[in-house]
Amino acid sequence: MELKKPINTALKVCLGLKDNESCLIITDAGKKDIGKKFYEQALMISEKTEMIEIPIMEINGQEPSVRLNKIYDVALFVTTKSLTHTDFRKQLSRQGTRIASMPGITEDIIKRAIDVDYEKIDNLNKKIKEILEKTSVVEIKTKKGTDLKLRLKKGRDIKMDGGLFINKGDCGNLPGGEVFLAPEEGTTNGILIVDKSMAGVGKLTEPLKITIKNGFLETVEGKDSVKFLSNFKGLDKNAFLVAELGIGTNYKAKVTGVVLEDEKVKGTAHIAFGNNSGFGGNNNVPLHLDGVFSDPEIKCDGTVLDLM
Repeated sequence: MELKKPINTALKVCLGLKDNESCLIITDAGKKDIGKKFYEQALMISEKTEMIEIPIMEINGQEPSVRLNKIYDVALFVTTKSLTHTDFRKQLSRQGTRIASMPGITEDIIKRAIDVDYEKIDNLNKKIKEILEKTSVVEIKTKKGTDLKLRLKKGRDIKMDGGLFINKGDCGNLPGGEVFLAPEEGTTNGILIVDKSMAGVGKLTEPLKITIKNGFLETVEGKDSVKFLSNFKGLDKNAFLVAELGIGTNYKAKVTGVVLEDEKVKGTAHIAFGNNSGFGGNNNVPLHLDGVFSDPEIKCDGTVLDLM
């Protein structure tokens, strides 16, 4: 019963599912129990609801071997690894499917961070986006040692994930709550201290120190560096590209080691490596890894960005 209300919020409010619409739940063995709960609740709204189980992907961004023979109005990815940055997801979006991607979702996350004030999150997202749209150079510093500078490419969209996907082709995460962008490729330089969590690793017990040069990850130091780098096995240099800058805006989210929620925590930011072709960039690789860090001071053309 505790899950019924937030799952209904996800289906009815966030995705706007109606009784005459088709709905697809994609899940895997790792998240099948939760996927089934979404399926059962969606079936109560629309009889045209189906569930497909896929193998657990090895890394975030790996393409699933799924062939669909129809177009769905709504799709939910209740999976262990992220399908957000796959060509499969992009094709669904082009067909007009409204998508909520929930890699690593847990029952606690559903209870805590989905039933929120979406207007409140949207207002903060819009404020941040408006400033970033006028910005050329972003500088990011933290007391723990992050010192980065990157450029924003003129004309490239600043994206908002406010948790509402009610228009054709909309896609984002649940829980929602971030503003994100693809920096101009090759322009990020400096030191990144990831102190909260890293996709492909989980919650960190010791920060990762990442050196970035001309847009690419150059070196990694820290207890979990080997585990982190193992995600890049077999991939070329483009997997190491700085793909994303994101800023968390969900006031109910908290850091648990599940990056899906961690990157939405208000008061954090994240830098991702790998694929950014789905949100304005030009790097299309089968990997996307977010590193979440706390209490950033973000300067936009020299002015500190108000994150409250």
